[in-house]
Amino acid sequence: MQDNLDDGLPLRPTHKGPLQVKIDDTTLRDGEQTAGVVFANEEKIRIAKLLDQVGIYQIEAGIPTMGGSEKEAIKQIAAMDLNCSVLAWNRAVVSDVQDSIDCGVDAVAISMSASDIHIEHKLRQNREWVLDKVRQATLFAKEHNVYVSVNAEDASRADMEFLLKFARTAKDAGADRLRFCDTLGILDPFNTYMKIKTLIDVTGMDVEMHTHNDFGMATANAIAGVKAGARYVNTTVNGLGERAGNAALEEFVMAMKYVGGFDLHLHTDRFRELSEYVAHASNRPIPTWKPIVGANLFVYESENRASAALKDSLTYEVFPPEEVGLQRAFMLGKYSGVETLKVKLAEYKLKATDAEAAVLTMRIRSRSIALKRALFDEELLDIYRSEIENVREEVRDSGRDGRDMVAVAAADAAASLAEVVDDQS
Repeated sequence: MQDNLDDGLPLRPTHKGPLQVKIDDTTLRDGEQTAGVVFANEEKIRIAKLLDQVGIYQIEAGIPTMGGSEKEAIKQIAAMDLNCSVLAWNRAVVSDVQDSIDCGVDAVAISMSASDIHIEHKLRQNREWVLDKVRQATLFAKEHNVYVSVNAEDASRADMEFLLKFARTAKDAGADRLRFCDTLGILDPFNTYMKIKTLIDVTGMDVEMHTHNDFGMATANAIAGVKAGARYVNTTVNGLGERAGNAALEEFVMAMKYVGGFDLHLHTDRFRELSEYVAHASNRPIPTWKPIVGANLFVYESENRASAALKDSLTYEVFPPEEVGLQRAFMLGKYSGVETLKVKLAEYKLKATDAEAAVLTMRIRSRSIALKRALFDEELLDIYRSEIENVREEVRDSGRDGRDMVAVAAADAAASLAEVVDDQS
């Protein structure tokens, strides 16, 4: 494991001193823009509270200019006396910014397209019009003493010379940071690093990473941006977001700590709770194989891994399950063995000798193969209750110890498999 972020691409201290990374979570804005997702206002408020309790620096609460219940939810969140900053999203339109100020937020995001394809085909305008709108909206926001993030939409496809001019315009108007948006998720970490390095070196601005996951590199690109000197990162819980989603909060934080060696000092033990709530509110269940908070992350079926983890969890765990709000668990199936079975039985205060467990294991494996899945605990208990006396009698009659029984059972299984193969051929 790396000791620090100096491995690979070099870590570049920002112009403001030592490395500091702050998360601006956009679950309530970009996360809700996931096709088909709508949060009720009470859900938005609950998510905001959970994010604050986790220790997030800033919450992007929504889009006030939408009005109605959206504006009301943002007002409520801004008035909750949270420890975090509350930011609202806007187009580069003065009236949008006024709507945000009316909500009582302490920060605004002013978003404007930066790529020529967006400027020409989405906005049907020219570069100078774009810069003028950014300037007007930023000046207005700073007159009202709010923190300003200017978002360069589709920055990853923007002409670099124009992107630098875009950033300088925002900075000269008083913007506090530039959000670099890889809107279509087209970058890799190497290109990301060079683009962010150039932006910071030339403009001296604070940069925020907003990365999408269309090619599965959102978290990696966010980390690359941090290595290049970015001090802010946009995330969403569970990686929600348009198309393939955004950089996942839980993945970025844990990767920074255990791959990059930089602890953001968040309450990560609340991650599973937060992820479950957002999954329920968004009607997007957490896949069992989901990194960091997936239910399978600390579940063992394979005997060699299970037995190794029982001896020393570090053999197959980079961090303990409690750190993200999960629990270690063992399940019985095709690849299970004696030690795993005995641990599972012990959970229910049941016992079996090594020899008895060996025989039961082979029966469990056969049942698992027949069902094409691991067994539920109740199925395992049914096997134990219905067959344990016969198993004990079989063990007594054989006179073999546990290791012999395992060998015999394995040989019987191999012979049975050979018969099946012969029958099919």
